[in-house]
This record gives sequence, structure tokens and C-alpha cells, in this order.
Amino acid sequence: VIGLSLLCASCTSSNSSESEAQAESKDVKRVVALTSLSADIIARLDSSKLVGIPDNKLLTENTDLENVTRVSQGRTQPNLEQIVALKPDLIIGADGFHDQILSKAKSLGITTMVSDIEDWKSLESFYTKIAAQLNQDASVISNELTLCQSKNEPQAKSGLILVSNQPILAPNKSSWAGDLLMKYNIQNPVASMQGNAPIKGYVTLSEEQVLVQNPDHILVVNSSPETLDNLKTKPFWNQLKAVQNNNIQLTEYYGLINPGSIQSIQSACQQLNDL
Repeated sequence: VIGLSLLCASCTSSNSSESEAQAESKDVKRVVALTSLSADIIARLDSSKLVGIPDNKLLTENTDLENVTRVSQGRTQPNLEQIVALKPDLIIGADGFHDQILSKAKSLGITTMVSDIEDWKSLESFYTKIAAQLNQDASVISNELTLCQSKNEPQAKSGLILVSNQPILAPNKSSWAGDLLMKYNIQNPVASMQGNAPIKGYVTLSEEQVLVQNPDHILVVNSSPETLDNLKTKPFWNQLKAVQNNNIQLTEYYGLINPGSIQSIQSACQQLNDL
């Protein structure tokens, strides 16, 4: 489950392709977005062009999307026949997760776009490209991310993000979460570490390694209610200065691990800003 979630975390630097170039040359009027982030960006730019979106909790509160067809539920693959029936001009999916359905859609002559957000630069490239295809101003999105402006302060504190407790997984610098730490000048003690974790951008840590790194702050991803409780039972836990100084925080999966939506990114930025 962790592996699948983190693979989807990259769900969304937009990779240039022939099909994307085609999308820029035509008037895009009907879009099926297979990720919550792409759906949220399009909804903020021009919700009238969204004809299909995933059934994701991040989108349920947007009343403008109440009547938009849900083409997938949870982490299941979307139904191609249902998507084709919506007659989209463009389908946006996640690199590595929606490859098969995007390939089939492309073979049917439907323009596709793949995305893989692993740092801030790729996020900016992604929403700028979508805005251009919809003939909208990308500043609509960038203006909503003003909370995420980089700090100019020197790196004076360290922060470790723990995604799970068994195994203990943490993001290095080659991940969305790791890039956000750098953006806020928070020293990531495992930034340059390479490990045998099955997911790019993450390392597997032993309890001893966590204790050796001994960060000022620890953020525990609230993907499972047992994660923090299980960590608290580990012999090393109370020896950490972050624990002793009460600098342990729960953080949401969406925003810090998977960008998810513009609002969840803003929330993650605010939490890092307040460390």
C-alpha cells in the first residue's frame, strides 16, 4: 500500500511528448483529468472544460464539480470505454500509473498528457502548460501559492519526514517532500542518502540511523493512525531530541508526500513555514 501510494505521489515535471504538442495546437474544450491535482488546477482555471475526474476526497468539496463524471474510484484504473464516451480532447494522467490507459487512448487519436511532479519546478511547468492549453492565465494558480515562497534564511534547523514505521521510510532530496524541505531551508538529514527503498526518492532507515541523524523536528505522515503510536513504542524514540523538545508533528499525506491539490500544497507549505 505504501509503495503504491508513493508511486502515485509522483502522480503528476511534465514530460514533453508529441501528443502534448498536438494539444497545444488545438482548442481544448473537453478534458478528462485522472489525478486530483490536474483536476483541481483545471477547475481553478476553467471548470467548464472538465468532463471527467477521479473520485478523490480532495475534489468532493468543490461544488462546481458535483455533476462531473467520476471515471475512477480509489486507486483503481479508470474505465477507458467510459472515458471515450465523454469525447475528451485531452486526457491527463500520471506517469507510471496511467501509462496503459493513456497509450490506448492515444492509439484512438485522443491527445494525452503525462505528469510526474517531483519538485517545485516541475509543478510550475505543469500548471503553466495546462493554462496554456486552456487559453488561461497561469498566474491564477501561482497567485494562490504565495504562501509557498522560499525563505532566504540560512538552514538553522533540521527536519525529518517519516512516511511509515515498518519499514521506516523517509524522503531524500529527489522527492517532492525533499524538495519542499529545501525550499524552506530545512536541513534534511537524509537528503543525500541512497538506499534500497523500492520507491525513487525514498530511503529505508534503521532505528539506529534515525537516532544518529537526531533531527530538530520530525513530521510523521498521518497515512495510518497506528504509525505514530508504533513509533512511540520503539526503544530509540524517547532518545530523540525532537521528542524531548516536543517537536513531533503529524502531517497529511496530500500536500507533503503527494501534491494532491493546490489547497493541500498550501497547507504543507504553511506547516513547514511554522516549524
